[in-house]
Amino acid sequence: MPDFRSNQGGDSQIVSNTGGGGVCMMRSTWRDEQHPSFIHFIVSFLRENAFRLNFVNINPDFIFNCGGLSVAFVFVTNWDCSISTPIFSRVHKLKGQFGHLYVVVTLTNREQNESFVRSYFKHGMTLGRPIFVPVQDLEMGFEKIVRIAHVRGVCKQQDAISKLRIEREHSVQGMDVFLRVLTSIPGIDNHDANALSQAIGSIEAISRASKEHILEKTDLSGEKAEIITKFFRDPEYYLGPKIN
Repeated sequence: MPDFRSNQGGDSQIVSNTGGGGVCMMRSTWRDEQHPSFIHFIVSFLRENAFRLNFVNINPDFIFNCGGLSVAFVFVTNWDCSISTPIFSRVHKLKGQFGHLYVVVTLTNREQNESFVRSYFKHGMTLGRPIFVPVQDLEMGFEKIVRIAHVRGVCKQQDAISKLRIEREHSVQGMDVFLRVLTSIPGIDNHDANALSQAIGSIEAISRASKEHILEKTDLSGEKAEIITKFFRDPEYYLGPKIN
């Protein structure tokens, strides 16, 4: 059973109690699958942040309404590659139903992170649609959910300056996912990933780039350029064991 630690040192209060946080709807079946201590943490955390909690029969795991904006979340609390197909099938269905959808995935170690990256590409996900948020533990994951929901609500209510600030935060999150994906390729480090981002662009553009194009636009070696092209084009390679 996971260690449900207290939120020591964390931002337990994200929104002002005086202003009211909003409404949180939790899927009843998701609640029943969790450890009671984690549900107790969620209830306490929402109370501290002035959110009203309802248990209902909904398709996402959570729907938050803040400032008149509804934001849906899928919260994968225990990543297991053997059940990845139902998870991604559900995400594909939900992203067509909700304009604002996030998927929070708990990845506690490197092996789970690599397994998730392989499954992400295997199931044809498009980067940023929806946004996946990897976290290291359950409590961090729920805090991220509340923070995202609150920020999206604030963004709806505030002026253009606030909207630009939120967009920058999302840009940072997107870059973090970008680096996670590329550095999961054997032999590719942060320097290589940044070089690819600046010279070629998105994950989709990199996946289509030839070895010659990568060599022309970046300072990567021929060996690394070949590894990248194989990773995106050879299923036996990108679904196979990682090279240490």
